[in-house]
Order: sequence, then structure tokens, then C-alpha cells
Amino acid sequence: MDYPSISHHGAIRGVGGSCHQLHLSSVRSLLVDCGLDHDAGRRAACEGTPDFRDPGIAALLVTHVHLDHVGRIPELFAAGFQGPIICSEPSAHLLPLVLEDAFKLGFSCDPERVEQYLRRVRRAIVALPFDRWHDLSVAGAACRVRFRRAGHLLGSAYIECDVGYSAGGRGTRFVFSGDIGASDNPVLIAPHSPRYADVLVLESTYGNRLHEERSTRRQCLEQAIERALADRGTVLIPAFSVGRTQELLFEIEEILYRKSLIQHSSEQLGTPSLLCAPVDWAQLPIILDSPLAVRLTAAYRQLSEFWSGAARQRLAEGRRPLGFRQLIAVDSAAQHRQVVNYLASTGRPAIVIAGNGMCSGGRIVSYLKSMLGDRRHEVIFTGYQAKGTPGAVIQASEGAEGFVMIDLDSAMYEIRAKVMTLGGFSAHADQAGLVEFVLGMERAPQKVVLVHGEAAAKRALAEQLRLRFQARGWQVSVEVPDAVGG
Repeated sequence: MDYPSISHHGAIRGVGGSCHQLHLSSVRSLLVDCGLDHDAGRRAACEGTPDFRDPGIAALLVTHVHLDHVGRIPELFAAGFQGPIICSEPSAHLLPLVLEDAFKLGFSCDPERVEQYLRRVRRAIVALPFDRWHDLSVAGAACRVRFRRAGHLLGSAYIECDVGYSAGGRGTRFVFSGDIGASDNPVLIAPHSPRYADVLVLESTYGNRLHEERSTRRQCLEQAIERALADRGTVLIPAFSVGRTQELLFEIEEILYRKSLIQHSSEQLGTPSLLCAPVDWAQLPIILDSPLAVRLTAAYRQLSEFWSGAARQRLAEGRRPLGFRQLIAVDSAAQHRQVVNYLASTGRPAIVIAGNGMCSGGRIVSYLKSMLGDRRHEVIFTGYQAKGTPGAVIQASEGAEGFVMIDLDSAMYEIRAKVMTLGGFSAHADQAGLVEFVLGMERAPQKVVLVHGEAAAKRALAEQLRLRFQARGWQVSVEVPDAVGG
């Protein structure tokens, strides 16, 4: 093996289990992400499983805190890893919350064991500010790293690694994209391309798709809510706890704010506001039913210095986009049962955001069991539903003739509720955004390695990149790895 080099231990044949090993020398390496793959087939095939017992792993670099990028950290610790976990400052706040939840689900709920584990996590975390170099030179291998905003979720970063650099000249620059976000996220600062990369490891989640215009998504969400609530039903929005939940709350708060302005103006003029009928928006409860999402949303509020300028402007205006008056946080299991029973029996209009995003577990399942069979209610999907998940089955029933049955916890339920999918909410850049990220560099990379995408997405993105490189006269190797070696 030549050095420096990369081994890919995950996100090769799909979007799960991101884990890349940057070999600095024959005895020292860095891990970039250590994610969990939710696909049982790929896990059984042991796709490039890294040897976490390797004493040469000097550090773990974390691009962001989604479980498909950090979910195997408990395994890394169990194998004896003693190095630092290096991440951005916002990720340093969010990571213990995410890993606590993962540890309880996958290992133990014993309070003593959980606290012991969290102490170890906190001791290991090294928080780096964005856009500053940090020296990681080890055992004669010169290396420095820098975290740059990726715009995927709060704290997300792409990571620049300079290996073999010196004061008199540069070495080899590796750039790991992590997950690149869309440029018009309402909460986050948009990502900018790196100045250059010798080797770019690039995600390809939506390498074969172009997203709908985000400018219309709030209008579509508002119309969908009005349609559902006109039937005196509940709107159920499955969402993962970090990223999507906070983005939805931002959009809903904006809708409520504009509705309040319309209502206030109508009252001053002494005229009824037809725009607010049939929904009494001022009294509409927005229910956040996920203990983890509640804690993460509180952390988001504390980290407002990392929000976009437009998001911070809302705070300056005295608004509370992640803590508005109508937002109701449901924490305990007893509260959860009460809310489900109340909404199912009364038909009180409400919006419920609950995990998990693919309906394969979490509190959303209780709502689905109680409400899927009632035409008054509506399920709104704003994110990708993986094949084989309950969310995909429910989503596929949209527009179907007759009624579809679904298996939830080994019991069959009829889907009579309305189902709708809203585009424009993806936290990932589409094909155009990914191509722009690469072409925004000042000079051509030597190699682009496509990971974190299905085969069709990688093929389409590779083809588009090659065409654009050719048009620019750039000589770039575009690779799609299908084995451990990079």
C-alpha cells in the first residue's frame, strides 16, 4: 500500500455506515466517521468492516452527528480506542445527546453504565472552530485538519486533511465531504467549495436527482395542513430528531407568524380574514413528541450563534422559531399515551412531529396505529423512505385505489388516512448542488471518489461530473469504489 491512502469501510454500496480510514503511514491512520448501517443485508455482508482494535488509529474525525456517521462509536470504544473524537463546536454539543440515545437503544439503559459511557464520550471530544487548521502530526507523519461548514445540519462539516505538508510546500490534500446540504436551508449557513483537493471523497445521495424549488415548500406545507385540518383531523409528520425536526419547526413558525399578522390586520380593519379559515391557526397546537428531539431542539436554541443570518434575524425581531408559544413538548411515556388517546378520540386539529422519520420505530408508531384507519387524519412525509420500511409502505399508498394494509409491530392496520409527500425538504444537495461543490474549486482535483449513494445515483453523478470536467478541460479521475481499498 502506498501512503497516504484511503480505505473505505462503509457507505460503499448504499448510504449507510459511513466510515473511511486515511492511512498516514504503515502504522498510523485516522478514521473519518464511524457510522451505523441500518441495512441488515449490508451489515451481514460485513462490508469493509474496519478493525477497531487497530492501535494505529490515532483519532476519529466526525463530519456530523447523524447515526449513519457516528452510530458505531460505542463499538469503537469497546474495541479499545483511546484517541480523541474531533468535531466542530456545535457537533461537540449535540454528539453526547445522540450517542446517549443510541447507547440506550443498542446497549444498556442502566443509568450507571450510561453515565460511565457518556463521561468517556465527553472526555474524548475535541471541539474545533470552523475554518481553522489543527495539527494532528503523529509518529513522523505530518498532518493537519480543518472543518468547513457543510450546511447539512447544525455543526455538519466537510473535512480538509493535509498530509505530508511542510513549511516550504504543500503535501496531499484529502477532502471528505460528509453530507453536503442544500444552499437554501433556512437555519444553516450555506456551504462553500474548498479551494482545492487532490483527492475528494464525495457523497452522492441524490446524485441522480434535482430537488424541487424550496421557495414553494412552505406554501405547499401550509396548503397541506389546511386541507387536513379542514377535516378536523391531525397532521402526522414523521421526522428524525436532529436536523429535519428543527427545519420543520422553523417553517411552521413562519407560517404561524404570517397568519398572526393577517389575523391582526383583519381585526384592525374590522373584517373577517378568509385567509385564516377554516383553521384557527392562533390556537393550533404543534406537538413535538420525541424526548430526544426535545433535547436536541433545546441545544439548537443554545447554539443560535451558528445559525444563518436570516435565522438569527428572527431572534432579533423577538421571535422564537424553535420555542414559539404553540409548541408543546411531550416528554414522558405517560404524556405520550394521553396525547395519542386525546387526539384519536376528540378529532381536535393538531400537528404532530414525532420520530422516527421512516416509521420503523419511535413514538410515531403509536399515532399511526391509532389514526391510520381514520380518513380525517393525514400523514405528511418530508424525507426519504427507505425500501422495506413502514414509511415506504404508507407512502406508496398515496393515491392507491382501495385501502392498503400495513404491518406495525406484528399487527395489521388499514390505511384510510390521507397520505402526502412534500418535496423540497431534503437536507442533502441534489445533483446540481454536488456538481457545483466540485466545480467551485479553484483548480481540478486529481481524483473524485463517490460514496454514500445507491448505484444509480453514483453512476449518474459520475457521468455528469465527467461531462463537466471534459467541458472545462480538467483531467480528473472519477471513481466508484466497490471494495475496501480506495
